Amino acid sequence: MKFILALLLGILLGGAGAYFLFVGTPKAGTVKGELVRAPDAGGPPPGTAVVELDEQFFGALLDSIFRDLNKPAFPPQAGEGCQNQVVIEPGAGDVKTGVLMRDGRVVVPLAFSGSYNLMGCQNLRGTAEAGLDFRFAAEEQTLYGQLNVAGVNVEGMSPLVSGLVTAFVQGAINQRVNPLVLMRGQQLTLAIPVQAAGGTLNAQAREVRQEAKDGKLRLYVTYDFRGTRGGQ
Repeated sequence: MKFILALLLGILLGGAGAYFLFVGTPKAGTVKGELVRAPDAGGPPPGTAVVELDEQFFGALLDSIFRDLNKPAFPPQAGEGCQNQVVIEPGAGDVKTGVLMRDGRVVVPLAFSGSYNLMGCQNLRGTAEAGLDFRFAAEEQTLYGQLNVAGVNVEGMSPLVSGLVTAFVQGAINQRVNPLVLMRGQQLTLAIPVQAAGGTLNAQAREVRQEAKDGKLRLYVTYDFRGTRGGQ
């Protein structure tokens, strides 16, 4: 009995060591900006622009990535042998990688493949579901996305190692992807020359709100405007 317990403990500790070696410890300070909330019930304040994106937009974007570029891989290392890597696939079974708007939430279903060196090379294939939160850093004029993989389903994996493999998949995506830079700098700020008024109208984003429903994502960007005289 002691031998069995020691063996299991050795497997668990060895797996944990491999996990932190290849995935790394959780990164500190990766969460940036303030959490983006839903719009106020009274409607957006004056000076607010609305950006609307639907599920078909994200579908076309992802289709182009899979068609014209390489499949996203985490970490993006190359080489031979067992690579300890998660590769995002276009789909697996009934699950298609995409971005969905459900009940006020942005949900990201993922299909993946890959490999993990744990008691030999384990070939991975499965699906996962992640939530996407938005955070806005006004001082950086940057809108960030924070992906959080909550559920992982690995096909045909032994229960003895499924927990470690699940943690590896979650870490490989959560820690290597975040924070996502969605919009920054010139994509948010405005500088509009007004020759008839003799200057330039500048605007910086003060606040961002988001709303996800009916298959659409709406971003409400509220601006502070300021005019600068002179210049071209």
